[in-house]
Amino acid sequence: MRPALKPLLLSHYTATTCAGRGLAAHLEVLRAAGTGLKPGGFAHCDLNTYIGAVAGADENVIDGELARFNCRNNRIALIAVQQDNFAEHAREAVARYGSKRVGVFIGTSTAGVLETELAYRQRDPATGALPTSLDYAATHSPFSVADFIRRTLGVAGPSVAISSACSSSAKVFAAASRMIEVGLIDAAVVGGVDSLCQTTLYGFNSLELLSPQMCRPFDEARNGISIGEGAAFALLERPAAVASGCTHDGVALLGYGESSDAYHMSSPHPDGLGAQLAMRAALESARLEPGQIDYINLHGTATPSNDQAEGRAVAALFDGTPCSSTKGMTGHTLGAAGAVEAVLAALALHHGFMPASANTRTLDPAISLNYLLARRDQPLRAVLSNSFGFGGTNCSLVFGHAGDSSLMHGRLQ
Repeated sequence: MRPALKPLLLSHYTATTCAGRGLAAHLEVLRAAGTGLKPGGFAHCDLNTYIGAVAGADENVIDGELARFNCRNNRIALIAVQQDNFAEHAREAVARYGSKRVGVFIGTSTAGVLETELAYRQRDPATGALPTSLDYAATHSPFSVADFIRRTLGVAGPSVAISSACSSSAKVFAAASRMIEVGLIDAAVVGGVDSLCQTTLYGFNSLELLSPQMCRPFDEARNGISIGEGAAFALLERPAAVASGCTHDGVALLGYGESSDAYHMSSPHPDGLGAQLAMRAALESARLEPGQIDYINLHGTATPSNDQAEGRAVAALFDGTPCSSTKGMTGHTLGAAGAVEAVLAALALHHGFMPASANTRTLDPAISLNYLLARRDQPLRAVLSNSFGFGGTNCSLVFGHAGDSSLMHGRLQ
């Protein structure tokens, strides 16, 4: 049996998506089962689909000493850390522990590829050379956003970018936890950032996975995903080391589970075997039984095969646990999805409710889940959040209340 994870406090957290900026905006939309998805194209992309764009992302230009990092992906990251005083809290942690004792762990998939797409439109007509203004390392590279955030927050500890498709920013919680556990760092800024680009939109369109309507997870008539963008961040710290003035009642990471089933490049195993492994590992890490999970935030992309596979995986482990997908609210934010949905799960846990699924109308009768079409208000003790990516890169996270003494010992009584 794996050692139990020593719970880590999410002392501060925030999110920015098409649903809004900061916790208050997301809480309002989450409670109402609303959506930030809108029809339309993006950056010369003319497709019949809905997207979840972050409003004002191109207006927040990065200048000064970090001007070379100016791209849409990093601008969205900057907007996000400016919400809910997150940057200030992160800098306070740096001052408290020392800059080398704080790490940065960021998940992303396409990163700043939009900047290279735009550069290709400016190629020299004679030679085909890209413009000299393109700074690949500071914009396109997956590490760009981790480098930008560590510089913005004054972090000098380990800096890591994880790019494992849609599980990217769920896996950062696991990576940071391991470094804290072995004593390399005392705290970590974890998060995910992804931004819209033609590579993503036309890529998913070529796979026939884009829906012409707002995505409808687990709906009988679901027919594809809605692509979104966004960023979310959390500050992970040991509970005993956190001063009493943190802004939340204490949502804690209780466990994580990862798997790689490598069943297919873009399709999940029909029975979700890799997803089952990740969920089982997360429960084992948290020392919880399936019946002790109150709510499951499903990966729920609204493609026919993905929802069916996840439904089978969940049904194999859980017996009627309430669940829903929040992607009808934000769209599928890809590499940012794990962190965005971790924050949404934390909000549900903190405020005591189970979110309904936005846009879902008629449940698929072939999927046997206790899927929520209406919000359910009740106290929650432990929630599970799933993030499953292309190639079978799977990650599940378990969150609970830091103030629950039984949870903080890694076990519900």
